[in-house]
Amino acid sequence: MDYELREERIFLEYTSEKEALELFLNNEGIRLDKNLDYTMGIYHKDELIATGAFLKNTLRCLAVKKEYQGLGIMNKVVSHLINEQYQRGYTSLFLYTKGSAAKSFLDMGFYEIERVDDSLVFMENRPRGIKEYLEKLSLKKVQGNRIAAIVMNANPFTLGHQSLVEKAASENDAVHIFVVSEEASVIPFYTRYQLVKEGTSHLKNVILHETGDYIISSASFPSYFIKEEDSVVELHAKLDLKIFCNHIAPALGIKKRYVGEEPYDEVTRTYNQVMKEELEKQGLQCNIIPRRTENGAAISASKVRQFIREDKLEDIKNLVPITTYNYFKSEEAKVLVERIKKNYSRH
Repeated sequence: MDYELREERIFLEYTSEKEALELFLNNEGIRLDKNLDYTMGIYHKDELIATGAFLKNTLRCLAVKKEYQGLGIMNKVVSHLINEQYQRGYTSLFLYTKGSAAKSFLDMGFYEIERVDDSLVFMENRPRGIKEYLEKLSLKKVQGNRIAAIVMNANPFTLGHQSLVEKAASENDAVHIFVVSEEASVIPFYTRYQLVKEGTSHLKNVILHETGDYIISSASFPSYFIKEEDSVVELHAKLDLKIFCNHIAPALGIKKRYVGEEPYDEVTRTYNQVMKEELEKQGLQCNIIPRRTENGAAISASKVRQFIREDKLEDIKNLVPITTYNYFKSEEAKVLVERIKKNYSRH
């Protein structure tokens, strides 16, 4: 049958191709992911029988029509996507799948990192990928009985973030801050990282890390194969926390995690609640700290971006450390300020 098969790129900007793909995926019980860089299909004559896609270094929307399963078609999909990713410079690759499909990806050279029951399995193509990440992390391990962690996007770094870090630093021997390194925010990672570094430079027991590929951003977590929308946040949180509890925390001796209370965003509030439950099951402490306020309202990065969009830079002065304020007033930030003015996403 191979000579009757053809592999083609699917262009989602063409309505007819997108609609045909959505129908195919719906018939296979999954949805078209909202975030994709590249999509392909395998056709038998003129019939779409398999598809796959990727966003940066994660494979997504993998599906083979039921009557063509078990014929090696998925191998062709994955091989096509991997070749395309390699050409774009991505060599460390990841995928999320259901437990029932994990074995087939093991046979294709992927390795299981962590799973949430049979609902969700996180895999990578390198046998020592997460081990190498943990070895790099452990170079910054410090001795102490009270070692804490904070994960933050800091889009941008505010007085709320700074207060959270200061509290954790005052209560612990060391605080490991993981700054989300994925480029899913309007403010690029390098800038966010630098603002966190400058805004915490007065705290000598703070250690900064980038999250890399193993602390998963909610902005990129693929939910296309999860049927119940309500369970997406919970599954994301459980997977993220399994990786944290089973791999990251032991590598650094972390015993506590700090997070700011979430008064506005329901998704983040749900994540925090699941985080508290999951961490405590593993014997780790979770401290949810009330947000710092200004004029009776919780300080938020989204409010800072709103003021920047409205050309009210002076109004951010009471919401951010002086280092963040000075950056946005600088010549260096002018291009970014213009980008923020045109951006209305929640990230």
